[in-house]
Amino acid sequence: MNFVIFSIINYLVGSISWALVIGKLFYKTDVREFGSKNLGATNVGRTLGKIPAIIVAVLDALKGFFCYIIEVNIDPIAAILTVIFAAIGHCYPIFAQFKGGKAVATSFGILLALSISSYKEFILIFLIPLLIWLMIKKFTSLVSLASLIALFISALLSLICLDYYKTIVIFILFIFVSYRHKDNIKRLLAGKETKSNY
Repeated sequence: MNFVIFSIINYLVGSISWALVIGKLFYKTDVREFGSKNLGATNVGRTLGKIPAIIVAVLDALKGFFCYIIEVNIDPIAAILTVIFAAIGHCYPIFAQFKGGKAVATSFGILLALSISSYKEFILIFLIPLLIWLMIKKFTSLVSLASLIALFISALLSLICLDYYKTIVIFILFIFVSYRHKDNIKRLLAGKETKSNY
């Protein structure tokens, strides 16, 4: 029963589109009408600027983080195996016609939650991938490339220090986010990917 309850809760929490909320509430702007039309921090950055993009990224990350942190105290296995529904909700939000973002920030929130119990796990699973993301983004301005490489590194490093369940979830998360970036991958391979302007 916990699996069903957690899945529904995580999906609903993930469906809160902070890009839409922040854009409309503070900027009177629907970011779905601009740029990539995605409800994610990257499109917020292109449309509204760096500060709102950071705010949206943090809030999106907290969705995945708190879903796991709260539920793990109730049923650890169910919490691990259902936390990905926060990312699914972000990508297919029931509150925004099932058209959301690509779950990168939410995924990083999940990575932080899964690794926070151990200093070693925090360094390998969250901090190193985050630093890699920042470096690639800084030198290439390609957010999609930075995101895919960072999540792949996290998945690989999970083989070293995480248990079976967490490792499987992180690999599934990487595959899911890669699927959401399928068009970006095509553009990257063609050398036509849009660079970040913030």
